[in-house]
Amino acid sequence: MLLASTPTGLYIHVQAAGGVRNTRSFAFVRLKAPSRYSVHAPRSLRSHVDVVRAAEGSGGVLTENEKEQSRKAQGAQLKDTARKEMDALVEQINQQSKTQGEKGAATDDRVGPLRIRLHRAIEVMQQGLVERDTEVRLLLLAALSQEHILYIGPPGTAKSELGRRLSRLCAGTFFERLLTRFSVPEELFGPLSMRALEDDRYVRQTEGYLPTANVAFVDEIFKANSAILNTLLTVLNERLFDNGTKRELVPLLCLVGASNELPESEELDALYDRFLIRRQVSQVSDFGLPAMLAAAADNSLAGTGLIGSSNNGGAPESQESIALTFDECQQIRQEALNTVKVPIEVRQLLADLRTHLREKLEPPVYVSDRRLVKAIGLMQVAAYTSGKDSVSLLDCLLLEHILWQQPDQQARITDFLLSQSSEDDGLQSADYILASIFGRACAAIGGDQTSDSAVKRESVLQEATALRESLTDKLISLKGSQGNGIGGNMWISADESEAISATLLPKLKKTWRAHEDLLFEAITLQVAVGQQVDPVVLADTAPARWSHFVRNAPMDEVRPLATQQSSSFRAQANPFQNRPNLVSSNPAQYLADVDSHLETMRKRKGKTDKL
Repeated sequence: MLLASTPTGLYIHVQAAGGVRNTRSFAFVRLKAPSRYSVHAPRSLRSHVDVVRAAEGSGGVLTENEKEQSRKAQGAQLKDTARKEMDALVEQINQQSKTQGEKGAATDDRVGPLRIRLHRAIEVMQQGLVERDTEVRLLLLAALSQEHILYIGPPGTAKSELGRRLSRLCAGTFFERLLTRFSVPEELFGPLSMRALEDDRYVRQTEGYLPTANVAFVDEIFKANSAILNTLLTVLNERLFDNGTKRELVPLLCLVGASNELPESEELDALYDRFLIRRQVSQVSDFGLPAMLAAAADNSLAGTGLIGSSNNGGAPESQESIALTFDECQQIRQEALNTVKVPIEVRQLLADLRTHLREKLEPPVYVSDRRLVKAIGLMQVAAYTSGKDSVSLLDCLLLEHILWQQPDQQARITDFLLSQSSEDDGLQSADYILASIFGRACAAIGGDQTSDSAVKRESVLQEATALRESLTDKLISLKGSQGNGIGGNMWISADESEAISATLLPKLKKTWRAHEDLLFEAITLQVAVGQQVDPVVLADTAPARWSHFVRNAPMDEVRPLATQQSSSFRAQANPFQNRPNLVSSNPAQYLADVDSHLETMRKRKGKTDKL
């Protein structure tokens, strides 16, 4: 029998005493008498010869069935080891998620008294109102964030009532005005001082007007003319008022704007952009109408402490312990900005959302840089008052009230946020990374024991470990999202929370399972590289991944795997070259190794020929 090793595989030629018998490809030949062995080179690089068993009995030689069982046993052991590591890692994820929950509970204890006050404030402001839960929550959040809110809707939908209720809640001065096309600046900013004019000074008497108010309600705000508009923009954004030669600070906590219609002229776009939160207010539905009429019949608003009137600049009625002062709101906002983190995925979501609104919607939606920056601050306040130390993707659902220009765009924004919160593009990226690592892992563990191969194996092992850590972090995040749900954000109403949970939680569970499966593959690959299992075993363990690799990898990466020597011959690049007498020591073992290798070659060849 003649054995030879070439760069494209092992070749066997049999020469017996009675003559020469050439085996056919993938045919088995068993000799009954001892034979002579010498080296014979193949005539063609594509001529493959199957295993020829030794004539000296079958002792020490594994049968095909035994070898197949051995490979299955190695694969089962590999999966068992990976499964144990996976179970331990899932337990670690659960423990870490529990630790984060305890940490969040500690944060919640710190802001617990504040949350109780805010919940009570929401309840008080909602009394007697039907289907205005979201409007009340957004109004209070705007005040805490020191931002402005705009209500758009038909007359008689409680827009002005909401503004007045906020003024009763906040311990400060309140200003209210209805604008018309003929309104003059004196109606908002105060009359000119006659005495100052005598001294050649252009000064307004601002006491009791918008420049000295903590809470303001301006109805039909888009009817402001150009004489009012420029001054109003500075008051809203910079909290400054130019009074004569002096620039005065405006202690404005929140301005509530109301309008029956959207702005029609471009000169009002800047004013429109100053309102960070926008909410379309509709009539009470037919389902809620009986409750509203019952409340009106029972005069249920009388006991809320929110009915009554006060002059512009007058102090609101006491709201006991739930009242929020201007200084308290400033302190809450500053604490939120200093302590609440904004993860990279949240920042990336905002960037993706702006791109989506600009490129996918028709007409394109313009979102200013100022609006995005202010949106981050508002979400930090929302997370802080909800007892969290970082903004989550679920907190970003508040963006549906911030980024739209037309009311019909709100649903599109909500759909995008829900899809991004439940379907992570990182999963596809991780799958691509794992596919790349898998191919290089097969080449690394199927190579020889040279230092270069060791370096490659170490590199693959490090990449697999890094991918495992990344997927673990993602599972921890998904675990927290499933555990908290939407209920962790007090600024999303109960009805919205229920609807979002019904849509989002099944998607989160599906995403969890997909990440979990990918993590198990990464762990299996990590164990396989660490133990240097045979590529055949790895291919049997992950057939789908192997099939994808063979179909899509470059030919120069697949071909070496189809022609590599078996793991028993890794000590030398060509173990047969310097040892012509192959049978003298242990012929059965050599032929068993050849048998195992050519069985691997047969599987590789079939898939390589398809390419």
